[in-house]
Amino acid sequence: MQTPPRLALGPCQYFWPRETTAQFYDRVADSPVDIVYLGETVCAKRREYRPEDWIDLGRELAGRGKDVVLSTLTLIEARSEMGVVRRLCDNGEFLVEANDIGAIQLLHERGLPFVTGPSVNIYNAATLRHFHQLGLRRWVMPVELGRESLEAILDEAALPGVETEVFAHGRLPLAWSARCYTARYHDLPKDQCGLRCIDNPEGMPVHTREGELFLTVNGIQTQSGRIANLLPDWPDLARAGADVLRLSPLPEGTIERLYAMRQALDGEAAALRDVDADQIETCNGYWYGAPGMNDNPLATQEQN
Repeated sequence: MQTPPRLALGPCQYFWPRETTAQFYDRVADSPVDIVYLGETVCAKRREYRPEDWIDLGRELAGRGKDVVLSTLTLIEARSEMGVVRRLCDNGEFLVEANDIGAIQLLHERGLPFVTGPSVNIYNAATLRHFHQLGLRRWVMPVELGRESLEAILDEAALPGVETEVFAHGRLPLAWSARCYTARYHDLPKDQCGLRCIDNPEGMPVHTREGELFLTVNGIQTQSGRIANLLPDWPDLARAGADVLRLSPLPEGTIERLYAMRQALDGEAAALRDVDADQIETCNGYWYGAPGMNDNPLATQEQN
């Protein structure tokens, strides 16, 4: 019988007030999640939590039974930002999720194992094997890949000691830019943005002229407009090689979804259907080799 995948909570992609963040992770500590990623991955100006604060929080969560991983910035633009990455890599206690090549280099130089985040471009078996030689222990599949790509990479790479994590719920991280979209929306210079993204706890929706939800603006990051949801498809993900399912934090419903997903893994599928009943605009196209914003493309193909 196949072992069910473990549950991971990815790093929060949004900028929340310190008190909100503390309250959220206090609830996470009591939830049935196995792995918790901590750290600022989007913008170095977001400093409600500094590296030492994330490490302290990691100790608290580890003390309550969670496997803690510290996540690094995805787009590094200044020497000071590299210093923050270095501090996380040198934490001496927790595994690190490297979200750019600079972090991978630092971790390799120190002889430390690491996880690669979804922003690291692992699109073939040769790249996966190369990073494994540098110290990779677990990789998060890039969100635009699907089942066929995952199966092909894992079959060719043949690395039984490496875990595969798949982004299974949340807004997909699609791109990062040196320009801050939130600041530009408010007609502010990037360096004098006033941290306005703290006013948008799950980003700013972008619609097409026809009114269709298209993207989400989150500071320098662009996300999917729809919430990706592969949780009901977890048996298919597991068969394809997913050892870990990642849920990305949202302001509402994340903790409840962790409980429901644990029940689903234990054989109670109805719990997951109930908690997802209020989600209207979702997507899962990439996993099935369709446009990413599609929802349930297999059902659409069967109808045609």
